[in-house]
Amino acid sequence: MLKQDLRKIYKEKRTALPTTERMKLDDLLLIQLQNLAFESSIEVLLSYWPLEQHCEMNTLLYTRYLEHAIPGLKVTFPLVDMETKQMQAILVHEETDFVENEYGIPEPEEGDEITAEEIDLVFVPLLAFDEEGFRVGYGKGFYDRFLQKCRNDVITVGFSYFDPVDKIEDRNQYDVPLNFCITPSRIYEF
Repeated sequence: MLKQDLRKIYKEKRTALPTTERMKLDDLLLIQLQNLAFESSIEVLLSYWPLEQHCEMNTLLYTRYLEHAIPGLKVTFPLVDMETKQMQAILVHEETDFVENEYGIPEPEEGDEITAEEIDLVFVPLLAFDEEGFRVGYGKGFYDRFLQKCRNDVITVGFSYFDPVDKIEDRNQYDVPLNFCITPSRIYEF
């Protein structure tokens, strides 16, 4: 299937899930994440704020779990520049204030930038993914551009309420595949 078609289908599928069902699925995703043993070398995580209007998975739940599981974990959140189409990772803490950008995405109001090369683990947003680890995002390319700047050994993890499609047909050379995608029933490794 083409990315455009997958975006439409999976936005509708997520929106059709009742809130209580999504909460159950989020718990199952957390259990699967707990089964994924990260090396002790994980020091910096790039997470993201889940968008309720897109019925996204509760990445804040998964982020909090990793903060407890990995003592001293540094957590960053994205800050995007719409003009340059670039993304930065901003270090956050409990007192960090988040403000919505023009697309309604909460971003850290302030904080130190962490370079892409310093990041060990990235939670990557997606609408759908395929059996080779490629994903369909929201179509702006922020994450693919950012991931190209990361180290080769950065670990990328996506979360999905649904199983993969066979293949995203219109992938291109800029698309960066995931290392793992976690669903409520299993972990896919690529």
